[in-house]
Amino acid sequence: MALSNVSGFPRIGRNRELKFATEGYWRGQTSAEELAATAKAIRVENWKLMQDAGIDLIPSNDFSYYDQVLDTIALVGAVPERYGWEGGEVDLDTYFAMARGRQTDDQDVTAMEMTKWFDTNYHYLVPELGPDTTFSLSGSKPFDEHAEAMEELGIDTIPVLIGPVSFLLLSKPAEGVSERFEAVDLIEPLIEVYGEVIEKLAEQGATWVQLDEPCFVEDRSEKELDALRLAYEELSKVRERPRILVKTYFDHVGDAYGVLRDLPIEGVGLDFTGFIHEEGSGFGDAPFHEHGGRRNAEFIANQEGLGDKWLFAGIVDGRNVWRNHLEHSLDALDGLNSHTEQLIVSTSCSLLHVPIDLEAEPSGVDADLDDEMRSWMAFAVQKVGEVVTLAKGTAEGREAIADQLDANDRVRDSRRLSDRTSNKEVRARLESLDEEHDRRNSPFEERKQAQRGIDIPELFPSTTIGSYPQTDEIRQTRMKLKKGEIDWAAYKEAMQSDIEKVIRFQEDVGLDVLVHGEPERNDMVQYFGEQMEGYVFTENAWVQSYGSRYVRPPIIFGDVLRPSQMTVDWITYAQSLTEKPVKGMLTGPVTMLEWSFVRDDQPLADTCRQLALAIRDEVEDLEKAGVQIIQVDEPAIREGLPLRKDRWDEYLGWAVHCFRLATSVARDETQIQTHMCYSDFGDILEQIQAMDADVNLIEAARSRMELLHDWERTGYRNDIGPGVYDIHSPRIPSTEEMVELLHEAARVLRPEQIWVNPDCGLKTRTWAEVDPSLRNMVQAAKQMREELVPAS
Repeated sequence: MALSNVSGFPRIGRNRELKFATEGYWRGQTSAEELAATAKAIRVENWKLMQDAGIDLIPSNDFSYYDQVLDTIALVGAVPERYGWEGGEVDLDTYFAMARGRQTDDQDVTAMEMTKWFDTNYHYLVPELGPDTTFSLSGSKPFDEHAEAMEELGIDTIPVLIGPVSFLLLSKPAEGVSERFEAVDLIEPLIEVYGEVIEKLAEQGATWVQLDEPCFVEDRSEKELDALRLAYEELSKVRERPRILVKTYFDHVGDAYGVLRDLPIEGVGLDFTGFIHEEGSGFGDAPFHEHGGRRNAEFIANQEGLGDKWLFAGIVDGRNVWRNHLEHSLDALDGLNSHTEQLIVSTSCSLLHVPIDLEAEPSGVDADLDDEMRSWMAFAVQKVGEVVTLAKGTAEGREAIADQLDANDRVRDSRRLSDRTSNKEVRARLESLDEEHDRRNSPFEERKQAQRGIDIPELFPSTTIGSYPQTDEIRQTRMKLKKGEIDWAAYKEAMQSDIEKVIRFQEDVGLDVLVHGEPERNDMVQYFGEQMEGYVFTENAWVQSYGSRYVRPPIIFGDVLRPSQMTVDWITYAQSLTEKPVKGMLTGPVTMLEWSFVRDDQPLADTCRQLALAIRDEVEDLEKAGVQIIQVDEPAIREGLPLRKDRWDEYLGWAVHCFRLATSVARDETQIQTHMCYSDFGDILEQIQAMDADVNLIEAARSRMELLHDWERTGYRNDIGPGVYDIHSPRIPSTEEMVELLHEAARVLRPEQIWVNPDCGLKTRTWAEVDPSLRNMVQAAKQMREELVPAS
């Protein structure tokens, strides 16, 4: 008999209750008790939803105030020394200080580094470990939430934890610790704490515990595989314990399959999503998509199955919004069923990566997400229903879900046959491209000479990344336009007023290259997608990016086309207000792709090339309008890197090509900048160089210039702005702090190639934070110039 399970559920609340409660707590407007009550209400609602839907094995401890890795840091007492924690249970303020930094009269500490969660747009807090790190059970969250579900609803949930080996592999060496330090050397003392957790969960009646080990869908060494084996051999020896489930997701498990198969545990979770069906294929010859589903299926079939273990089959996609192909999923599940003791139908990963409920979207003929397109999609609530349906079909036979199968077939036929997904003009243009379309006219050295006509300092020019604080007033004005309470003329006047304020502020601060501040932009991807064909948008489909930062990813359903100019009027207006250069601000094609829910009926590379042509047209129009500097942001280019290295070359080939295709139309005299942030770029510096941007503004402050080690190894020829101001923390960095970072950069890079800038855009910060921070930054740039060119 097949059972049903969900790996995790969105924790933000249907109406973003967690965001407002958390931010209220940070501002001192919400008490800790009120925040806890909001959190509890969200958890109980989620559990009841899954219980009512018929899910057999429901998760707990998938909720977080900020991030699940940060929760684990607090649980095992791996709190860096600078936060002043003295043992005992990690309190809420210390927890948030690790996430956001803390700046008071008594304490000034930076936040922990934040980076992307594998190849998603979710960000996690990076543990800081060293040989002297000690672990201790320092929290009660997993126990509290398991007990809460039992008390409120009578549910024996599966507590979800980051597995001990992945926790170590996701870490970085603490400040002052040698790069040669290997965190897996700490596995034995960490296992002791996990053993306490498992034992305590058993004491309060937990039947299962889920330990997520996603790091084993990446290439791993024998030492790391040995750590996986050691961890679960030891945890299985806990005298009284629940059943142990080890879950992986996002790709295939490769060499770890044999280790997982042989571990003395009760359950293994694998990702089987992404397969593409061919008529008549079943398990064994079903062409699973290369991202991992096919390989995991082959491991099951060809390597002795899983023996007496329960297989948690991740067959419902937790990362995209398209409906499951029920018939083909049942084919796969039927094949898997014969190779395991017990089959559990599950999601491929936590559903935190998708919006909560399709029913929250407006419906009817006037809705952007119209009835036909809605029928093609499934959000978290609908995916829970798909899991239950597939479990029932596997257990009772397809006749038990005949109506659902018929409806599913009709929906899929509607999408497959729709003329809304294809554009002959776009496809013909792609076919006409030749090898010259992705090359600038001249090499960088010649372009740099040609760009000397732009009025900027030769040493340490200063700029910002693009956005300035999105105030309540700006958001309210945008909402009034949407509701029809003001017309376009009034809206334009309000936005131009804000643009002028931002220009005057930047002139006053003394920045060298200005931006218009982006008040008219709701989101760096959505803004552009709304002006392109092939995109559709939602009203309430929020997804967590990090902490209280939520986004509404647009949905690419068809061929992408830019019908008209998107930014030229706003940028030329801003430039008319000042003699200083104002950058044109665009989002690059790879980021447009990665930060959208993407169509799954054609290769990603084809969709990205369509996006590149749309951005290319906008670059050309900005240049014709006299814009001298154009920034094409690609913060997501590292995020899209496949988790297995054998597929890196293919991805990087088309990703770099698409950026160059978007930007190569620019003349030598036009400076192309780009921006990247919050990923580990050290292993793709060669490809970043190949993108051939004139200036690369890259995150570095939060990680304290860690990229310097990679630049020392590889060098970097073009100009670069290693960020000196961590904008994801409310603390205000001093001039001295930023000068120190710039000295570090100048130790490795040539002074004449260094720009001075924040790590990222300033949209989420307040003016009270931005004003002094940027004044300190500009002063740091001036101080560096004076050191190198003393006044005569």
